[in-house]
Parts: sequence; structure tokens; C-alpha cells
Amino acid sequence: MKYIFITGGVVSSLGKGLTAAAIGALLELRGLTVRIQKFDPYLNVDPGTMSPFQHGEVYVLDDGAETDLDLGHYERFTSGSLSKLNNLTSGQIYDSVITKERRGDYLGKTVQVIPHVTNEIKDRIYEAGEGVDILITEIGGTIGDIEGLPFVEGLRQFSTEQTRGDVLFIHVTLLPFLAAAGELKTKPSQQSVAKLREIGIQPDILVCRTEEPMSDEVRQKLAMFCNVPAKAVIEECDVETSIYELPLMLQRENVDDLVVEYLGLDAPDKPMDKWNDIVRRLKYPAHKVTIGVVGKYIELQDAYKSVYESLTHGGIANDTKVIVERIDAEDLTTEEGRENLRKLDGILVPGGFGDRGTEGKIWAARYARENNLPYFGLCLGMQIAVIEFSRNVLGLADANSPEFDEQTPHPVVHLMEDQKEVTQKGGSMRLGAYKCDLLEGTVSRKAYGSESVSERHRHRYEFNNAYRADLEAKGMRVAGVNSKRDLVEIVEIEDHPWFVGVQFHPEFKSKPFLAHPLFASFISAALEKKANA
Repeated sequence: MKYIFITGGVVSSLGKGLTAAAIGALLELRGLTVRIQKFDPYLNVDPGTMSPFQHGEVYVLDDGAETDLDLGHYERFTSGSLSKLNNLTSGQIYDSVITKERRGDYLGKTVQVIPHVTNEIKDRIYEAGEGVDILITEIGGTIGDIEGLPFVEGLRQFSTEQTRGDVLFIHVTLLPFLAAAGELKTKPSQQSVAKLREIGIQPDILVCRTEEPMSDEVRQKLAMFCNVPAKAVIEECDVETSIYELPLMLQRENVDDLVVEYLGLDAPDKPMDKWNDIVRRLKYPAHKVTIGVVGKYIELQDAYKSVYESLTHGGIANDTKVIVERIDAEDLTTEEGRENLRKLDGILVPGGFGDRGTEGKIWAARYARENNLPYFGLCLGMQIAVIEFSRNVLGLADANSPEFDEQTPHPVVHLMEDQKEVTQKGGSMRLGAYKCDLLEGTVSRKAYGSESVSERHRHRYEFNNAYRADLEAKGMRVAGVNSKRDLVEIVEIEDHPWFVGVQFHPEFKSKPFLAHPLFASFISAALEKKANA
């Protein structure tokens, strides 16, 4: 069993998660089984109650764990499916330690950060690494942060318990370019490594984020002052087109060779055909479409991270460049804002909570329905489509969801019975993977090519079956159901080229080399719409 620990220095948001994911992809190509986990120093038990403005999207796993968005990168770049073991927060650790203390597990002892908190951290490393060749662990935050110290100390202790050569430390740092001086500055990276060494950890590989190429002089300087071999000082420039260029970039820097050499692995180099083909399709696509994403967190890139990536995957599957037009739902309440819809080849309404922007999203669904424009509604986006259809086709002018209007006389979307007694916000929604049976003759069944699928959920409200017969009589077809709980999972509109709303989050199961079937089908429909325009 081998372990790779990835830390970050100088500033946050350096791309440690993408670096971990890309290294995992390279090692998988060499025939190794890889799993990646994330340690987050914040005191929330999980990010489920955080605003997307604070944290970006909440990524959901099959077992219902609400996790950091970096786990999306891990699953997209590698083949493994992750679980709650792969995301650990300070909140989870302290909750576990205090529960044990109250239960009497530490009777007679003073409970302290060392060893009780650090033991919890080490236990999670051992637990998450079972059954794979390599476990990659990313530490959130920046070296020197107070809240991250227990995690770094846990890694130091863990490394002393392993055989030399079984643990590899990678430090991701920033080389800022000063235009006035015309040079890259190494001092922040030197000081970051010095801080790491004060704690007792010497990095083996230094990954340097930079906007400008490193000279040999800079590489040698970093090697000398950071006590790292020059060949282990890695240049990681900003990619030109897509994050999926990163495995190719790191391979050119021989990162996978360094890892294999350091850890003493028998893993021959393999061709990069898969990633070369992905990048080729991204750089030189045969087609182009414009998709409007109508949301309420549109100004924040990370709020819909998996949605944007899944659209890219759908484009890769169709050899198509997907241009994403971000549209603030609130802008669609005006005639001027609605003009933005006319230049689109498809509309996607993602998930979300709260009533802000709801009427704009409803207008987007109506526009797509009335103009035969491909429409893809995810979770809330499906509920929006049901509300719009109920109002403007079924004739229920006040149709709504109690989430947006508690007094609505026609709750075509409603709160599930088991959600009505919920008092705690965290981890209490319908979460994780549920089976969906697909009905014959539907767009969704054709896209999936199977009778049933498993998809991930994160919501409290559901389609109200009391209105199902009336909606179906008017042309809204139920295309997928969870038979065990009699829940509607997918709706479509008959006599429309492509109008699909799903109660789940398909964006959590899409990969660049294996696009989610519905995203691939959606982009294909947008292409057809554009060709026939």
C-alpha cells in the first residue's frame, strides 16, 4: 500500500484537487488502482448547509455523502466511485472525538488534539486506502493555516509509521510573476516549504503553479532552497483550453515517472491515447453549439461546476464545442433579458434552493417548450418545467411549489411525507443513489439504452402524483419512476424534439471519457436544432 499526500502553499485555490485528480489519472493509465480523498479543515460536518457563494457546489456521492466539489474532479478524472470515507472535515473529527468522550471511550484521559484528533485523521487514511494500490490525500487550505495544523501533524505522524518509500509528499505552490521586474519570484514558495519543514515534513515533489514558463535557473534555485531534486520541481502552467489537458502536461513533466520511481512501483508507461483524443476534440471540434445555463448563482463559476463539466463531456461525445451562455434567472423577468434566449441552441436549468429567480427560470422553460428548443432540467429544473406546464398548458394559473409559495392552491410539486417532520438541515434531504425505471418509447430510455439506471439525488421536494394523470393527458409524459417509492424521476414533453426534466443530478456521474447519456443526447439534440434552424 502506497500513500501520496498533497499540500498547498502561498495562496488557496491553486488547483490541488485538479493536480491530485490528474496524477490519479496518470497512475491509473499505468495499471494501478487509485483512490483519492480530501481533508477539509472547516468545522462544518459537511458542506451541505453552505451557500454556493461560500463554497461552490455540493458534490453528492452514491452513499448520500455531501462533499467538497474536488471529489467531482476525482471521480471525473479516474474510474473509481467514492464514498463518505473520501471526505473528512474537522467538524466530523471533533464530532467523533466528543461523542467518544461522552460515551466513556477515553475514561481517565485528558482528550487532546494530539493524540486523539490526529488518531482520527490517521484512522481515516487507513480506512480509505483499503483495497487499492495508491491512496492520494489532498489537504484543503494553505500550509500555515491554524485550522489545518492537526491534519498536517496527522500526516507527519502517519509517515513515521510507514516504511520509508511508501509515502510521498507533493507540495503545490505559486510562482508569482512580477511584470515590473519581468521575472518569476521564488521566495513565497521557499517560505511555504520552510513552514512545512518546521512542522516536520519535507516535500518530495514541488508542483509550481505559474503563468509563465520556468527557466532552468528558477528550477535550480527552487531545488536548492527547498531541498528537492531539480527533476522533482514541476512546472504547472495554466492550461490553454481545458482542465483535461492537465494529465498530458504533468506527463510531459514526468510526474508519473517520479511517483513510480519514488514509491518503487512496477507500473510500465502506457500511451496517452485516451487523453490525447479528449484534448483533440476540445481543441479542434467538428461542430459548435451554444447552451444557456439559467441559474441564480451564475456569477460564480464553482456553483455549477459539475454541470459545466458535464456539458463539456456531452460536447466531447459529439465532437462539439459547447459554448456556455450564463444567464441570470432574474434577468428573464424583463423583455430585454429574454432577448438572450433567442441566440441559444439549448437551455439547461440546474438545481438550486429558494424562490429567487424562480419566475425567470419558469419563463426559460416556457420559451424552450413553445419554440421547440432542447430543454434539460436538473432537479429544480425539472420542478420548474412541471410548474410551467401546469400553469400554461394545464391551465392552473397559480400552480407552484410550496417551497416558493406556501399558499399555492395547486402544489404540483410538494414536500415528501418523510421530509415534513425534519428539523435539522444538515444531511436530511433525499440524498444519494436511487433506482430509476425507464419507460419504453421515451427519449430518456433511448439515451440510456437500458431499462433502469441508478442516479444521485439531493432535494426535499418531489413531483406531486395527484396531478400526474392530468399532466400526462395534456402531453407531459412520465419517462422514469422509482417504483419502490412511487416517485416520478423523469418527465418529458410529447411532440417536442428534446424536452427532459430529471429529479436527480446526472452531472454527478459524467466523465470526459464517458459522457453521461442524457448530456450526450442533449448536446446531440442542440446540434440537430442548430442544423435545422
